[in-house]
Amino acid sequence: MSKQQIEATVRESLEEYFRDLDGAQPHSVHEMIIAIVEKPLLEVVMQHAAGNQSKAAEWLGINRNTLRRKLLEHKLLGSPSSPSSSN
Repeated sequence: MSKQQIEATVRESLEEYFRDLDGAQPHSVHEMIIAIVEKPLLEVVMQHAAGNQSKAAEWLGINRNTLRRKLLEHKLLGSPSSPSSSN
């Protein structure tokens, strides 16, 4: 899937969201979209990086500490002291 296809899919989904509102006012659309997209993004990247947070952070173009914070926010890591959160 190309970047253009992903963009088109997002655009179509947003158009459908606005149609489904049926005149109701949207609220916090940016926050909603980021929350919806971020978790599967992190899951897939971590899977392809074989759980290596340094590699995943590099691929995502973010700091490893930021990645760890996001993984915790999305409940994709145990607590900071748990063995599964090392890397």
